[in-house]
Amino acid sequence: MGWTVESAALMRVRKRDGREAEFDRGRIEQAIEKAFRSELNLADGQPLPADSYQDILSIVEQVIELATAPGRAEPLHVEQIQDIVEIGLMQRQHFKVARRYILYRSEHAKLRAVRHSEPVIADDRSQPAVAAPQVEIEPGVRVRFDASRIRSFLASLPESHAAEVDCEELIDEVIKGSFSGMTPEDIARSLVLSARSRIEIDLAYDRLAAALQRAIIYRQSLGCAQNRDDFVTLYRNRFEHYLIEGIQNDRLSSDLRQFDVGRLAKALDINRDEKFRYLGIQTIYDRYLLHVEGRRIETPQYFWMRVAMGLALAEPAESRTDCAIQFYDLLSSFRYTSATPTLFNSGTKHPQLSSCYLTTVQDDLAHIFKSIGDNAQLSKWAGGLGNDWTNVRAIGARIHGTNGESQGVIPFLKIVNDAAVAVNQGGKRKGAVCAYLEPWHLDFEEFLDLRKNTGDDRLYHHGSRFR
Repeated sequence: MGWTVESAALMRVRKRDGREAEFDRGRIEQAIEKAFRSELNLADGQPLPADSYQDILSIVEQVIELATAPGRAEPLHVEQIQDIVEIGLMQRQHFKVARRYILYRSEHAKLRAVRHSEPVIADDRSQPAVAAPQVEIEPGVRVRFDASRIRSFLASLPESHAAEVDCEELIDEVIKGSFSGMTPEDIARSLVLSARSRIEIDLAYDRLAAALQRAIIYRQSLGCAQNRDDFVTLYRNRFEHYLIEGIQNDRLSSDLRQFDVGRLAKALDINRDEKFRYLGIQTIYDRYLLHVEGRRIETPQYFWMRVAMGLALAEPAESRTDCAIQFYDLLSSFRYTSATPTLFNSGTKHPQLSSCYLTTVQDDLAHIFKSIGDNAQLSKWAGGLGNDWTNVRAIGARIHGTNGESQGVIPFLKIVNDAAVAVNQGGKRKGAVCAYLEPWHLDFEEFLDLRKNTGDDRLYHHGSRFR
């Protein structure tokens, strides 16, 4: 193991108040054991499963190995030891136990905050100390803001090591914008915004902003960021779980079970996530990645594979998986990109893949409003619309049924425009409607005036979506 009982006995740790003390492995074992017992609902007297107990011992050994490594001059800080324990739990796939351990840490942090004065932001640079805001990691559970964690995370990203990137400036901006009650998600978004605001200074910040946005996606979909050692393996292993979660939450079609999921997972090229620049990764996060209650369940490569699987569903069963891999390779390499409705809906329970719909509106009140209703339904599923209004009678034409006079095409176009605003492609992007009128139509001049910012508000809708 590289350590002995004597080395553990001689090991020193630095406490939160700066004092040094002897290492007590029993306290670490006890804290981890409590987390296991809490997750497994075991009383203090009940024995832990043998594999769980072995994992506890191996994590403690991992702490001792790092603390007694050759060349280490300074003792480990108690917070560093707890960080190592968290990482050790996650490396061994004990994600729920790691969550319990984090809660255990936060509860003790709250007790220390009650017993002592307000802590200060942990920063090793010579700056005036300011009262540290509290980060709410779960509802009602707060820990102190620690800038060193942000610094450590940034250091783990290759994009942050570019000569043009000043990580300390980013951290300073996050600290200035911090507030008590902020969540880890708020901190992550603040980092992205800080990097994004510097893209005009140098494109190196574009790559860093993209990496930070990917980290947000990975934490939501995979439960970890890209700096994890076994990230590629986890990325592929989670693909099947993503499909199951999507089907269970009615986001994906159950027909996707027809594929060889193992082969599809192996075909994922994780490095292609890095092809996205910041604007691209932000756009697919905002509009295209499937989500459950606001949490994205797709990574960029899961997204491309889901689209490819939806496109390949109509292929013969024996070649369906091969076709999906071919489609995926084409899409994920950016050699070809499907239209937005295909990207939105492929592989889902409503696989509407078409982009545009053209209709001719008849000179009949029932058909006019049926066409408006059809527009709304088509726009809901990301369809672009084109309506030919030439058949509808012009202003002043006689209405046979009521013996009145028609008000022409224009008032109906205002209703169409309002419907496009209201049903804006499922909330993912603005609705799009194109109105067509032959130049010989008697309302053609008024039709051209729709693009002007003057006229009768009862007829002309300012800022119309018509093109």
